[in-house]
Amino acid sequence: MWMLVIAFQKYSPFAGITGSEWVGLANFAGLLKDPHFYVLLRNTLAINLINLVFFFPIPIVLALMLNEVRHELFKKLNQSIIYMPHFLSWVVIASMTFFVLSVDVGLLNKLLVKLGFKAVSFLSAPHYFWGILTVQNVWKEAGWGTIIFLASIAGVDPQRYEAAVVDGATRFQQIWNITLPAIRPTIVILLILRLGNMADVGFEQVLLMMNPLVNNVADVFDTYSYTLGILQGDVSVGTAVGLFKGIIGLVLVWSSNYVVKKLGHEGIY
Repeated sequence: MWMLVIAFQKYSPFAGITGSEWVGLANFAGLLKDPHFYVLLRNTLAINLINLVFFFPIPIVLALMLNEVRHELFKKLNQSIIYMPHFLSWVVIASMTFFVLSVDVGLLNKLLVKLGFKAVSFLSAPHYFWGILTVQNVWKEAGWGTIIFLASIAGVDPQRYEAAVVDGATRFQQIWNITLPAIRPTIVILLILRLGNMADVGFEQVLLMMNPLVNNVADVFDTYSYTLGILQGDVSVGTAVGLFKGIIGLVLVWSSNYVVKKLGHEGIY
């Protein structure tokens, strides 16, 4: 953590930390004054908001559905199938996306052409980019996220369901009135942590999927930090971008936790 001091310097690897020029908040001021900053902020927040709306609820729904499966072998088979994409690297995911959506060899475009439609440039059209990232995230991580919710559901007292059955409650009523309230603390905690990552977008995923035609909607803080810090050798600015992201995450976690507590729920601290 002490290496973060180079965010306040004009760091030179040859001079080291002790010999590098101290510039204070100049790197942060330069970041905020950069005309590209608002593009980075827009893309980062937009990608995370789309994931929050469309990705975050899916593991909850999957966990509820799997919990209702009574055939153990069928249940375990489905769990394994939806968990497996988590173990694939983003390189594999990006390659699979290319072979499905590319204009030349994409399976989807070949199907469209056979049906009499024109091929669509999914990977080079800016208005498709955020949606493609979201679908990739859902397919890769939704199954893995269900583990936490299934573990939380497993802690619900079975006698509550037995009492509900005696009272004539349907399966949906049991889910709505017993299961969901029981796992609400877990949902709230994971939501707070998710909000804390609003300034953080999967670097590997975006880097592998971006190209010059979609840079305007693909460039985020992570890729900007990589470009400046690694490719251009400006380590101080790259570190300043990372520290700026960390500060945003801290503020979002603190504020969302404060709001959650005001609403009567348990927070993360």
